[in-house]
Amino acid sequence: MTIRLILAGCGNMGYAMLKGWLDAGKLAKGHVLVVEPNDELRERAEALGCQGVADAAGIPANASPQLIVLAVKPQVIRAVAEAYRRFADGRTTYVSVAAGTSVATLEDSLGGRPPVMRCMPNTPAAIGKGMMVVFSNPQVGEAVKQQVLDLLSASGEVATIADEKLMDAVTAVSGSGPAYIFHFIEALTAAAQQAGLPEQTAKLLAMQTVYGAATLAAQSGEEPGVLRQQVTSPNGTTAAALGVLMGDDRLTRLVTEAVEAARLRSIELGR
Repeated sequence: MTIRLILAGCGNMGYAMLKGWLDAGKLAKGHVLVVEPNDELRERAEALGCQGVADAAGIPANASPQLIVLAVKPQVIRAVAEAYRRFADGRTTYVSVAAGTSVATLEDSLGGRPPVMRCMPNTPAAIGKGMMVVFSNPQVGEAVKQQVLDLLSASGEVATIADEKLMDAVTAVSGSGPAYIFHFIEALTAAAQQAGLPEQTAKLLAMQTVYGAATLAAQSGEEPGVLRQQVTSPNGTTAAALGVLMGDDRLTRLVTEAVEAARLRSIELGR
C-alpha cells in the first residue's frame, strides 16, 4: 500500500472531507490511511475502503505521505501534531482544519518549519456546499498547494488569503456564518407563524425561500443589490418590509456588530 495521505481524525468534518474526496475521484481509497482512536468512527472510514489505525504508532515505518490532514479539535491539536513530527522533514505537507490554531503553533508542535497549510471550512462542507479558506506558510510548494486546493474543492468553494491575520475575519463570516443563516430561518419561520401560517408551512416557506434566494444569487451573475431591487416594487409589500430591515441601516449594522464580536472572540481563542 502506497500511503499518499494520512487523515488524522475522522469525526464529522474529517469524514465528510474524506467521503467527498473519494466520491469525487480526487483520491484512491487505497492511498489513504485514517488514524482515529474511536472504533466506531474508524470503522466508518474503513467501510469506505480506507485502511484505519487507532493511533500514529500504527502508521507503517516506511510510510512517506505527501499530505497529513489534521482534522481534530483545537483543544488537542498540539498533542496530535507532535505525534507526526517524524514526517516533518520537508517532504510532507501538513493541512490543519483546527479552528483558531495558528501556523506558528503548528510549526512549534511539529518542530522546525515544515510546509503547513491552515484551512477554515464550515459545516456545509459535509454536503459538498462548504466554504474553505486557506493560508499557507512559505514552505508550501505551488504544486502541492494546488493539489490541496483541488482536494478541498470536493467540499465546496475554496479561497486563499495571503495574510493569516485575516483568518479571524474568515472565521467570523464563513466559519460562524451558517449559524447566522440558520437563525434567520428560525426568525422567518417564527414571523410566518405569527402571521397565521401553520408551523410546517411556515418552516417550508422560510427554508425554501432562503435556499432559493441563495441559489439564485450564486447562479444569476447579478449583484445581490440588483436582485433585491428586482423583487422590490415601489410602495409595494417588499418595500414596506425592507423599510424596516434597511431603515437606518438596521440589519447591516446588526450583522456588522455580530461579525465583529465573532472576530474578536476568534482572536481571543487563538492566543
